[in-house]
Amino acid sequence: MNRLLIIVAGLLAFVLFNAFYTVGEAQQVILTQFGKPVGEPVTDAGLKMKVPFIQDINRIDKRILEWDGSPSDMPTKDKLYISVDLFARWRIVDPLAYFLRLRDERSALSRLDDILGSETRNAVAKHELIEIVRTTKGRVPLKDVVLTESDVANANPSVGASIGELVPISKGRIVVEQEIFKAAAEKVKVFGVELLDIRFKRINYNASVEPKIYERMISERRQIAERFRSEGNGEAARIRGNMTRDLDRIQSEAYRKVEEIRGEGDAKAAEIYANAYNQNPAAAKFYAFTRTLDAYKSIMTPDTSLILSTDSDVFKLLKDMGSMPNAVQNAAPPPSAFPQ
Repeated sequence: MNRLLIIVAGLLAFVLFNAFYTVGEAQQVILTQFGKPVGEPVTDAGLKMKVPFIQDINRIDKRILEWDGSPSDMPTKDKLYISVDLFARWRIVDPLAYFLRLRDERSALSRLDDILGSETRNAVAKHELIEIVRTTKGRVPLKDVVLTESDVANANPSVGASIGELVPISKGRIVVEQEIFKAAAEKVKVFGVELLDIRFKRINYNASVEPKIYERMISERRQIAERFRSEGNGEAARIRGNMTRDLDRIQSEAYRKVEEIRGEGDAKAAEIYANAYNQNPAAAKFYAFTRTLDAYKSIMTPDTSLILSTDSDVFKLLKDMGSMPNAVQNAAPPPSAFPQ
């Protein structure tokens, strides 16, 4: 009898355990009976009850879910192939429709890949690249102070704007994202899914054209750099020319000033000598004697041979060499001849 009660109690506990289930705060449940949904979706959290062994529990996430698409190559309106990487956020608002049409999150992500990828391709094909890259219409760029008016005028006509100017846009990236969002949100409603938001994560050139794009950008920057370099070399040459001219002028003026000072000094010295030696005949005679001796020093060396006429002033002094003490004595002026 006790064994029977234990068996009955065990069976009852097993049945009750299978009849009750819990629903979490982030969950909603669809009950199925032989594979078909029964009743309304259970969206409230708590302890719930079902028919044991017959009904099954299918849990569906109630939280905001993410969709992260793979980069896809697509053409723009201006025939540029770009790689677009998109991401989105979504949630399940009608669990019954979601369960009937998609069953699980894996199928939902696959369907989002198809819908969002298609709408993104359509939107990108209807807009030029600049509309997808730029965000605001009235943005004013910062101009480099080294750029002149000739730099910004028609520097790159292929893009429709000059250096320091932005190509005008009519919509911008945010509007393009909104167009994709509106078109895709209507299509995913039938699956019981609400699309919350989409954003471009990355927009890049196609890998096959990236090298050409970078080469063109490098070429444009190199042209501007070469112009700056040539202008710098010209300015450097001008500065060096001015420096050389100023240096020559300064040296010339300094040389002229030196010569003027030297001339004034020589004139002053000559004046002093003239005043000193012209005070009386004895002083003048002594001056002539000393100048003659200075001349001897400059023209006569130990190996010098002189051929002089008999009436030469130099020979006359040499001829009187024997009477030099008397000549010196006679030529020497008295002490009072020179000023103190």
